[in-house]
Amino acid sequence: MAGSLLASKPTPAVTPSPVPRRGRLRRALSDRRTRFGLLNAAPVVVYLLILFIYPIFSTLLLSLKGEEGGWTLHWYADAFRGANLEILLTTLRISTETSLLSLVIGFLLAAAVSRLKPLWAGLVMLVVIVPHFISALVRTYGWIILLGEHGVINNALTDLHVPGAPFQLLYNELGVVIGTTSVMLPYTVLLLYAVMRGTDRRLLAAAAGMGAGRLTIFRRIYLPLVAPGLVNAGILCFILCLGYYLTPALMGGPKQTMVASLIDEQVMRQNQWNGASALGIILLLLTFAGLLLLRLVKSLGDAARKRGAAS
Repeated sequence: MAGSLLASKPTPAVTPSPVPRRGRLRRALSDRRTRFGLLNAAPVVVYLLILFIYPIFSTLLLSLKGEEGGWTLHWYADAFRGANLEILLTTLRISTETSLLSLVIGFLLAAAVSRLKPLWAGLVMLVVIVPHFISALVRTYGWIILLGEHGVINNALTDLHVPGAPFQLLYNELGVVIGTTSVMLPYTVLLLYAVMRGTDRRLLAAAAGMGAGRLTIFRRIYLPLVAPGLVNAGILCFILCLGYYLTPALMGGPKQTMVASLIDEQVMRQNQWNGASALGIILLLLTFAGLLLLRLVKSLGDAARKRGAAS
């Protein structure tokens, strides 16, 4: 009896001792598949180090060097005062206006295209995307011809006897926003179209069958479903517009100088590489901030959906 009880007594589980980190690394490197993967990844790593990491690191060091060779934060302080600060604020303002206008136009266009049959939707998207493959310089001069004082738009408004025509549509902030929006619009439409095309419209039909109005369906169901696409498109447009050079330089005036134009002037005319490097690092940090904001919004959205599913 006692022997049977001893035999049936469960033996305690033996927990394996943790493998040292160095041992795990050595074991992983001894695997043939791991070595083959590292060998394949080596060219990509070298490519990134040479063409991305090294230039960024060199630019950072250059932005921290003083004229006499010591280390200083003078160039960063100079970027946040006087005319340079105004240019930085102008860049942020124009980028924000471009993002908002691209979102509004892109949302309306993508919503209309997503309701079409696949054949017609493909043709419309082709019309939206193909002009993007034309040179940005050609497109910018096309806008200059359209928006000029004696351009097509002002001539049409004058013939219609619109009060105040012809309007000043070039060499001001309005002209810059129109030009940059035309450049960023395809990105917005592509992102929003992909999200809207994947939306389950049975949810909208079910809400309508339960008596919800169009505004309620749009606000409570459709907008939350496409919100991730709106955030992605808005931040992408903002980041791309931060460093955009060509269209603001050709369609803007002195008060619409953006950071990219300031960097070009400091390098090409003033031979001031240190200040230009500091401005470039600031743009890079703003880009990283936009990406972090995108990740934060995505995390908050996932958490909200989990809470909604749990409730």
